[in-house]
Amino acid sequence: MSNTILVTGAAGFVGGHLISQLTSEVEETRLVAWRRPRPAGAHPQHPPRPHVDQAIAWQEVDLLDPTAVSSALATCQPTQVYHCAGIANVGGSWANGYETLRSNVLGTEHLLTALHALDTSTRVLIPGSALVYCPSTTAIAETDQLGPVSPYGLSKLAQELLGQAAVQQDGMDVILTRSFTHVGPGQTPSYAAASFAQQIASIERGRAGPVLSVGNLDARRDLTDVRDTVRAYRTLMARGHPGCPYNVCAGTAYRIGDVLNGLLSMATVDVTVRQDSERSRPSDNPLLLGDRTKITEETGWAPELSFDQTLADLLNYWRSVM
Repeated sequence: MSNTILVTGAAGFVGGHLISQLTSEVEETRLVAWRRPRPAGAHPQHPPRPHVDQAIAWQEVDLLDPTAVSSALATCQPTQVYHCAGIANVGGSWANGYETLRSNVLGTEHLLTALHALDTSTRVLIPGSALVYCPSTTAIAETDQLGPVSPYGLSKLAQELLGQAAVQQDGMDVILTRSFTHVGPGQTPSYAAASFAQQIASIERGRAGPVLSVGNLDARRDLTDVRDTVRAYRTLMARGHPGCPYNVCAGTAYRIGDVLNGLLSMATVDVTVRQDSERSRPSDNPLLLGDRTKITEETGWAPELSFDQTLADLLNYWRSVM
């Protein structure tokens, strides 16, 4: 059987970076990229990295339509699936809980059910979230207590349980991650680091006044460059064990205020920082820090890109699109 890799959510932040790596590094492999169908009358969608468009087969597939999912899978017959599709806006999940649960849980259920019905040996990777854990004041390992405090975290825990059931009950080959915060070029400004970078770039271009709005700057987050994150996914696809979640993290917590200061140090204009209570989440863990011992010992993966490089690339991305 020829090697066919399917990436769901391929037009998104993580999926787009994964597609870029696969296109540039994987030979003799057919790449199939799914993105959400656009509404009738909407402008045509474009993948986030158009230079790879000719190397992959783009398809519009609604993961909430089980018939469409089954039909598309039967046609492409993937040997590997990276399931990157879903709603990833943590802050927005309190106001959008229904759609978050519907997209992340039902979309995953339809995908796994259809793959099982095909009776293939497809290997599937489901990127999960560290927000399935209970809040902790220390580094979190995979054996620590689960207890999501947001609708998004709840949806990712349900998604993970679906993956574990597919392994234990159906004998499927499913790899699970609990990914901590990842940042980098292409991220939308609904996330703190990208919001800071977007505002700075807008101020530099003269499109906004020299005031930057921020939320909670004291929270500390384990930040990994998105390019290291998708490299971890590829490593786990090759060497991970089914049904056993892996933390994907750097193992270092950065204060959000330090992220802001790092970006401000690269700005070409003076900026005033203003606190905005509307940018704070209803529940915001003071610390989210991961223990990456398991993934490093079992696969050899470790982050390669520096914190400063990530911030520079993120800011330069927003400069390029303003």
